[in-house]
Amino acid sequence: MSDTTGKSTMSSPLTVRRRKAEWRFRAYGVAAIAFCFLAILVLFTSIITKGYSAFQQSHISIPIKLDAAVIDPDGKRDPDTLIAADYASLVKQSVLTALAVPEDDKPARKHAMELISDSSDTQVRDVVLANPAKIGQTVNISLTASDNVDAVLKGNIDRTVPEADRQVSDQQLSWIDGLKKAGKISEDFNTGLFTNGASSKPESAGLWVAIIGSFYMMLIVILIAVPFGVASAIYLEEFAPKNRWTDLIEVNVNNLAAVPSIVFGLLGLAIFINGFGLPRSASLVGGLVLALMTLPTIIIATRAALGSIPPSIKEAAMGVGASKMQTIFHHVLPLAIPGILTGTIIGLVRALGETAPLLMIGMVAFIVDPPKSILEPATALPIQIYMWATSAERGFAARTGAATIVLLLFSFLMNAGAIYLRRKFERRW
Repeated sequence: MSDTTGKSTMSSPLTVRRRKAEWRFRAYGVAAIAFCFLAILVLFTSIITKGYSAFQQSHISIPIKLDAAVIDPDGKRDPDTLIAADYASLVKQSVLTALAVPEDDKPARKHAMELISDSSDTQVRDVVLANPAKIGQTVNISLTASDNVDAVLKGNIDRTVPEADRQVSDQQLSWIDGLKKAGKISEDFNTGLFTNGASSKPESAGLWVAIIGSFYMMLIVILIAVPFGVASAIYLEEFAPKNRWTDLIEVNVNNLAAVPSIVFGLLGLAIFINGFGLPRSASLVGGLVLALMTLPTIIIATRAALGSIPPSIKEAAMGVGASKMQTIFHHVLPLAIPGILTGTIIGLVRALGETAPLLMIGMVAFIVDPPKSILEPATALPIQIYMWATSAERGFAARTGAATIVLLLFSFLMNAGAIYLRRKFERRW
């Protein structure tokens, strides 16, 4: 009798409908996860496809005669004299000689010099400064190829297009093929992507200034937002009296966490630049703005971590004679550290990728040399990505993807650190 009743219950229309609804809900969940995974896969594939080529840079090996009459006519090896020498003329003469370009063929001479980067004279200068004993010798130096040559070698320029519609002439293609056949062209890891500053030429542009600027700003955020955020959360959660004022503070903290980031940029522009007179584009101003933006996130995460500690911990500590302060700092806070670290790192990752507030304080700057202090002009990784993405030159498209990969890598490392710290210190109750 019971078996019959059970079977009838399992096969009743209501049970069947509930099972179908449950199956549909699971199917929707799986479909949503699959869609999100597919979207992320497409995004990462697009970024990597566009940016991986920027990690390789073409170089052309040219014998450069380091003429002492041009570099150091006095023979004193004075550093100021060596720096101010006319290296561009040495590069030009050596390139034209290597390609056997006639002196009276001005168009050919112009096309020949377009094969190498405008920063080639700097490369020769660096070789001389590193070893002045080479002055007077002929040295093979790998000069950075121009963006068009790099694009040809990477297959980004169609050779079948008519010459009039192509950015590389037939003569230049002939030179490129000859140099490649002679083993004078190589593709090496693009160290300049990480060591160079801003440049109007894609082949010479790098992320070093942006990396230094982001480092300074993250350091300021850590030194300001973390201690103030944790201290504020401890006071609000454990010490503040429950009244209308603390309720108002809590509501405003939660509201600030949802305020658009560009509003913090306007706040920084009004207070730190117009009010306090701090320099525009400085890492100090950017760090202060990002610290204000990150502060609510750290406060909310810290309060949640403190609130997750079982009340029995506090009761046991106070039961053996611990004061309120000892209970918080000796028992509750150490147990809440995993949650605090996780929330803090998540806030820092968000600050690392912010662009809008930094645009408002003028960090869109063309800066060649890295800042030596937090008061000097700088830029940041997301700002550099924005500037490269809006550039018209084809070569900046690949560097935009490469910079995005670098930014994502930093974000992944920080998130991985948060996961590791949480698992290392987490206590389950």
